[in-house]
Amino acid sequence: MSTLFLFIIVALVGYILGSISFAVIIAKKHGIDIFKEGSGNPGATNVKRVLGKKIGNTVFVLDFLKGLISTAWPIIFIGGDWSFYLGLTGLIASVLGHNFSVFLKFRGGKGIATTMGGTLILLPWAFLIGVLLWIIVFYSTRYVSLASVIFGLSLPIVTLLFNEPNEKIVLSGILALLIAISHRSNILKLLKGTETQFAKKPKS
Repeated sequence: MSTLFLFIIVALVGYILGSISFAVIIAKKHGIDIFKEGSGNPGATNVKRVLGKKIGNTVFVLDFLKGLISTAWPIIFIGGDWSFYLGLTGLIASVLGHNFSVFLKFRGGKGIATTMGGTLILLPWAFLIGVLLWIIVFYSTRYVSLASVIFGLSLPIVTLLFNEPNEKIVLSGILALLIAISHRSNILKLLKGTETQFAKKPKS
């Protein structure tokens, strides 16, 4: 089997897996069209906003696993000298699938959970520091979008600071760019001061 064919298979599997929108599927099971509720985004944050913490966290974990599995399986089952690049291909394909799902007429979410799943495999230190920054920014501002953009920006910075190989620096830059592109409307709202915070629900 040729190397090119392997990369094509990994990319297709990653894209198809990434294209499965658990936000849409789970919301539909609860009688909700997630495109018509909350922010209208088919992602874990909007599901949490509309259907509550438990269901939203379930979607996040499933989206996280999409990125993790798409990245890990070629490394584990194919391996070899190209293992990192195969994992990289699987991760980027799954993020693109999540953001531009073939099952949703190329609509989709913003890819944060899916990106996190893959970075845990390929960029573990950047993942840990990025998640820590996400938590700090979110709980201090209540802006999910700002926390997500900071997570993305931290990836290339951390890989540079840790003196990682060039391929990891390039990968982290690509992921940061994809996150910035998927959050471009949120970034504009943050700059204008019109972005919506994730409000705490009052205790009953």
